[in-house]
Amino acid sequence: MASAAPPLFAWPWEILGNYKLAIYGVLMAKAMYSWCQQEDTWGLHIFIMCMLRLFMHQCWCSYTNMLYLTRNRLIVNKGVDFRQIDKEWHWDNFILLQGLVASVVFHIFPSSESVPLWNSYGAFAAILVHAAVSEPFFYTMHRCFHGDYFFTHYHSLHHSSPVPQPYTAGHASFMEHLVLTVVIGVPIFGSFLIGFGSIGLVYCYILTFDFLRCLGHSNVEIIPHQIFETIPFLKYILYTPSYHSLHHEEKDKNYCLFMPLFDALGNTLDKKSWDVHKQNSLSSGKNRMAPDFVFLVHIVDLSSAWHAPFLIRSIASHPYITRLHMLPLWPIAFISMLIMWAKSKVFLSSFYNLRGHLHQTWVVPRFGFQYFLPFAAQGINNQIEEAILRADRLGVKVISLAALNKNEALNEGGMLFVNKHPNLKVRVVHGNTLTAAVILNQIPVDVKEVFLTGSTSKLGRAIALYLCAKGVRVLMLTSSADRFRKIIKEAPIDRQKLLVQVTKYQAAQNCKTWIVGKWITPREQSFAPAGTDFHQFVVPPILRSRNDCTYGDLAAMRLPEDVLGLGCCEYTMERGVVHACHAGGAVHSLEGWTHHEVGPIDIDRIDLVWEAALKQGFRPVSRATRP
Repeated sequence: MASAAPPLFAWPWEILGNYKLAIYGVLMAKAMYSWCQQEDTWGLHIFIMCMLRLFMHQCWCSYTNMLYLTRNRLIVNKGVDFRQIDKEWHWDNFILLQGLVASVVFHIFPSSESVPLWNSYGAFAAILVHAAVSEPFFYTMHRCFHGDYFFTHYHSLHHSSPVPQPYTAGHASFMEHLVLTVVIGVPIFGSFLIGFGSIGLVYCYILTFDFLRCLGHSNVEIIPHQIFETIPFLKYILYTPSYHSLHHEEKDKNYCLFMPLFDALGNTLDKKSWDVHKQNSLSSGKNRMAPDFVFLVHIVDLSSAWHAPFLIRSIASHPYITRLHMLPLWPIAFISMLIMWAKSKVFLSSFYNLRGHLHQTWVVPRFGFQYFLPFAAQGINNQIEEAILRADRLGVKVISLAALNKNEALNEGGMLFVNKHPNLKVRVVHGNTLTAAVILNQIPVDVKEVFLTGSTSKLGRAIALYLCAKGVRVLMLTSSADRFRKIIKEAPIDRQKLLVQVTKYQAAQNCKTWIVGKWITPREQSFAPAGTDFHQFVVPPILRSRNDCTYGDLAAMRLPEDVLGLGCCEYTMERGVVHACHAGGAVHSLEGWTHHEVGPIDIDRIDLVWEAALKQGFRPVSRATRP
């Protein structure tokens, strides 16, 4: 039986879950009412401040996770996994709390209209009160929260996040944030009490407070060590991300809020703080660790661009879906697309670790539609080529091309780069061998006939040849007799009769197994008999228009259970699931294979690659479902 939570641990609105956002609505309604009634404007200021604080933390979180900028500045070089993201989901509770407290305070003590926009004396007073009251009070309370009882029952929640993040600053119990509300409120209240308060002071102090809290939890060392060498006493006035990360690592040192002076006075200053900071600062310009495997993707469209993990972490941690409330952001995505088209190069998006091997996802800064513009092809190939050469210089073992990056018409499935650079040490793979294996292993063993669209594509060819070799009759939908003849010549002579060219969907009206490699409309699906199983390798997936049929997922595999630091979903895939071509590249790396996997799929390797994937702990995830 689970024990009851200690007093003041849970948040009062915890039961509301995400519906707590209604509280922001209440604050906004109060602000608008006061403004319309020409009453005091503090309600409006409180709401604006809440929004600015949310924006502040979001900006810091985005910067921290812009790995193309911060990868060599990371202090804890681990990925933020789904468990931490879920734990920190309601990190903004403290903003709601302090907004409500501020509303109550200004309701009890209504301000006059004479409050100035700015008062320099008030700013000076707030700094003095912060240093003389808030800093020692926080230090004392923080040490108390590291006592056995309070740490076990309260503060351990904050320390449960293995990788400090800006959102981690807000991840704590209700009691702790009540204390922090006092810490942040005393300098403001003190300045107003002595008559030097101002509107500007409230904004500046609170946003500076949040900025420094985010800085300490950012896990990115951005403060150069030369500052402290030039002005030595400054290291006792301002902490650094490295300084606070040591507190999260060792837990019995570096308790201060922002000023290490109080750790020095309390004899809790970790003696290696400055050396660690200098080491992290010096290494910020160096490549610390080269990945073993790179998955090279591209952006799908304007909507899915917001699914990047460095933009909105909560969205990226779930499978991509179209969200109507994100539509107003499309103009920003469009402008970003134009900038990336003109200036951007391939960049690092995310990473995870698998058995001591670093796996990274790099992004070609191009959107899906650009791959179909004839004048853009050369530029895209240049981007892919530069990524391959960069991977080669870094010592990457395998780089896997995703989606349109391996388009046959663009670069012959990667063969263009291998032929152009015959001395590459990095292995270039398209991963389609495992994609074919995943699709083929979805087909029941007792199936005798299948209908195949996209039948002359790279994957279609491999699937047709594999199935006919197993004695399955394949109805290949294609209008190209030449391409069909080329494929049939590759089949064993005694199996060639099993490959049948068809040109209309009506030819499959008695076939209950459809393998879809080219997008089909609901009308075209209507020719399938009731009970048909639709298996597919087409992007985007076909519409599930038939209630009397089942639809398989796109070819994908679940990563092994010992994967570490995975915190974002791969496009529409579930958590922990990646496209089969991603898994194929990872298997290529883990197995230590030294050949390139480019051009046509080697039929003889399909079963071998499938067995290797299972051996490495990858698992199929496709399931047939009805709409």
